[in-house]
Amino acid sequence: MRRTSITASCALSATVLATALAPPAHAESSSLSFETIPGSDGVDLSAISVTPDEEGPHPLLVLPAAWSMHASLFTGAASKLAYESGYQVVVYTTRGFYDSGGGVEVAGPEDVADASAVIDWALDNTGADPEAIGMGGISYGAGISLLTSASDDRVDAVGAMSGWSDLESSLYPNETINFQAVELLLLSGELTGTPGETLEHVRDEYRDGNVEPALEMAPERSPATKVDAINTNDPAVLLAHPYNDGIFPVEQIPSFYEELDTDKRLMLAPGDHATPELFGAAGLPNRVWEDLTRWFDHHLKGEDNGIGTEDPVHLQENSAGGEWATYPDWPSATAATETHYLEEPERSFSQWQPTGGMSKSPAPGWDYPIDAGAGTTAQSGTILVSGALQQFLDLPTGVSLPLVNRNRAGVWSGPEYPDGTTISGTPSVEVEVTPTTEETSLFFYLYATTRHGTGELITHKPYTLRGATPGEAATVRVDLQSVVRDVAPGRHLTLVMDTDDPRYTGESERGERVTVSSSEKSPAAVTVPLA
Repeated sequence: MRRTSITASCALSATVLATALAPPAHAESSSLSFETIPGSDGVDLSAISVTPDEEGPHPLLVLPAAWSMHASLFTGAASKLAYESGYQVVVYTTRGFYDSGGGVEVAGPEDVADASAVIDWALDNTGADPEAIGMGGISYGAGISLLTSASDDRVDAVGAMSGWSDLESSLYPNETINFQAVELLLLSGELTGTPGETLEHVRDEYRDGNVEPALEMAPERSPATKVDAINTNDPAVLLAHPYNDGIFPVEQIPSFYEELDTDKRLMLAPGDHATPELFGAAGLPNRVWEDLTRWFDHHLKGEDNGIGTEDPVHLQENSAGGEWATYPDWPSATAATETHYLEEPERSFSQWQPTGGMSKSPAPGWDYPIDAGAGTTAQSGTILVSGALQQFLDLPTGVSLPLVNRNRAGVWSGPEYPDGTTISGTPSVEVEVTPTTEETSLFFYLYATTRHGTGELITHKPYTLRGATPGEAATVRVDLQSVVRDVAPGRHLTLVMDTDDPRYTGESERGERVTVSSSEKSPAAVTVPLA
């Protein structure tokens, strides 16, 4: 019942966001037309073509709509790009959704071929310039745009917002099912579209507890597997992503960015899935869309607007109104790292529940058992909601550390930062764990905590041990989600590890146990990147 209500809440949140941010109606104009475009295999695609008033040729922008979204929701951005910036814009509803034909193929080869067919149509039926073609989109549209740039060398520039590079690591991070994301995608896809054969098969097997078909389809639909082809075709690529994306976790984007050899730009900002750029989709002022427009202007129109000489990595601190900082590359965002070694959780005069410290030197030789299969007050929040609250209201997911049940979790607290600090990069955790069963899920949370025990979630990550030997220690190394976050003066870092989180489908069962330990060979530690 709990997971069902969460799924309904997620779907309702998505619907409210889409409705609230629908673009205002534009005055009737012969420059905007509703079209039916033949897809790659004769499937009709519903589209909107927006043509500037001036004579062409015009650089072409093709914008595939997001998952479960209609092309009309992007009319505001399309009109702004056409009327103010002079682009021939074609935004289309991807196959299987709403009034587009065919079935939803989850960014499969059919979707990539559709994008190329839309380019063909635009070149044949509008004043589009065949020498200046860009693609862009949010979420599903971002992924399709990147995949198309790997297969169609006509694409000169790409803007991918809240997309993915690795579909498996998005929906099955560290072999843990991203439950809320999967259920939201399936439910919204069924409500607004017609599942294709691949999606039907994956969905049915998933409902039966088999994730293998989803894992088998993921590589073909992952831009990370096609990075060599993208580099060969050499489109200019802008990647924009929110830190708290609950569907496509952020850490895959910087690593993909580093593998690109093309002209490229990385923008990371506060928010949840698609929330940093949704207002821009409606044609409203928006930092991400403004930079995207400059990106297209430079690479498709040849404008010398300065974007080509700026530092390419732009990171906003993860809070409402956070400051932006720029870097020449992603590794430069981390100026130094601190390794905090985890000490044995013990009771003390100031800590009535067992709590471990953090030291500068390894602290091996301890074991700490926790009961598995039951959650604590530490959790990662709800997708779409939690990240948006942090973005707009500076309300991060919180926890009261004294209320975290130490029978079900390990808790470690470090020293205060008297002057504060900024975490910038990808924190990591290393511990030894000894499970009592072959499959056990672990959840790691890093908090900025006050002296009174109130914590603000900085980052988190799941990890599932599969095929483990019961009673035998295994070393777990986990990269948490990448982030830039200020830690206020007087606060300290707290690491929590438990075995259940409502965002994910865990494998831990009640009655099982997990023993966390630190050994000479593998001392338990958390490594923190600092700006």
